[in-house]
Amino acid sequence: MESRATKIKAKKNGKLTISVIPGHFATNHSHVNYYIDITGVKHHSKAAQLAAQELAAQFSGSTPVDTIICMDGSDMIGGFIARELSQSGSRSLSTDNDICVLTPEYNSNGQMVFRDNTQSMIWGKNVLLLIASATTGKTINRSLDCIAYYGGKAVGIAAVFSAIDEMAGLPVHSLFTIADLPDYQTFSPKDCPSCKQQRKIDAIVSSSGYTKIE
Repeated sequence: MESRATKIKAKKNGKLTISVIPGHFATNHSHVNYYIDITGVKHHSKAAQLAAQELAAQFSGSTPVDTIICMDGSDMIGGFIARELSQSGSRSLSTDNDICVLTPEYNSNGQMVFRDNTQSMIWGKNVLLLIASATTGKTINRSLDCIAYYGGKAVGIAAVFSAIDEMAGLPVHSLFTIADLPDYQTFSPKDCPSCKQQRKIDAIVSSSGYTKIE
């Protein structure tokens, strides 16, 4: 499967790359015809810092950010974004803010939750939502609902890759989009053409990676 991988460079910074693998893949919400591997951007410090610089630039002149909520293992990128937005001398409205960086937990019902000791970092705060990869938008919707439940105000959405441009009236600022992968498609399992052609699933994919189906 890895032999089919190709690299795509970010339009704004050619040093940032992701790998894409064509095939038949199943996520929790849908079936997709590409696996988008952003492991390097999430877990290599230099790539994460470059990604953060590009994403932070999208929010420098907008609403101040008090808290960044990181989904899909994007914590390192979130920490670098916080540094970019809060450093002295930047044009950010968040300059000198002590920006909090949080990741939700999940309870036994699969609901996103924050512990009592961190809820004050969301209540009444301007919150930037950071997603590693957005395909159907369901994770973004759940995250925005969670932010609202804990009394936060979502002021922006950032992603490494996003197949959607807007959610709940907020633009999704991403480093890579379907313009970089024009034949990218996502389907509900019942409408998946590969399933109808009885083509086997190559791998189960999630924000953590993939597991091949032998």
